[in-house]
Amino acid sequence: MQFLKRICNFASNMNNSINGEAHHPGRIEVICGSMFSGKTEELIRRLRRAKFARQKVEIFKPAIDVRYSEEDVVSHDQKHILSTPIDSSASILLLSTDIDVVGIDEAQFFDAGLPAVCNELANRGVRVIIAGLDMDYKGAPFGPMPALCAIADDVTKVHAICVKCGNLAYASHRLVDNDRRVLLGETQEYEPLCRKCYQKVVEEEKERKNG
Repeated sequence: MQFLKRICNFASNMNNSINGEAHHPGRIEVICGSMFSGKTEELIRRLRRAKFARQKVEIFKPAIDVRYSEEDVVSHDQKHILSTPIDSSASILLLSTDIDVVGIDEAQFFDAGLPAVCNELANRGVRVIIAGLDMDYKGAPFGPMPALCAIADDVTKVHAICVKCGNLAYASHRLVDNDRRVLLGETQEYEPLCRKCYQKVVEEEKERKNG
């Protein structure tokens, strides 16, 4: 009899662990870090888990990001999930009716209204999962990411590996001569560096320009 009770409790707990996702309270989760740190991969993992729990999921990305696909959110290791490309954060509210979970990739490219949009969704009871670069190529806070981190219920900082020394990466160093803040790219345009290596490279570049 005790054995049967244990089996029933185990099955009930397993069911709750899956269905519990569907009853998650409204919240904001931010996944941030440098390029090649696995931000999008982690975003996709959480969204797929929510879909497995039979939640209603909607995913958005900036329309300008067409590096791998015009519609899919795609990680550097080619994991992908269908998304809706949009030009403005206001569109997220219009397209998120009767949704349990909203995923947002490359949040740094969105406008300053994104934090307010995410707050409104969370206050409605929606779980909002955001992935984005915390800093631009100059090491400055990027777009709405600082505000999103400030209002988030949970912030996960992920790290790439410094290509020069093997330590945890701190910043995304731009390899091409271009001063535009928004420049989509991959390994040909950017490399992850730790704080020490990043500072060293920046100083070397300044010396070359001044010399």
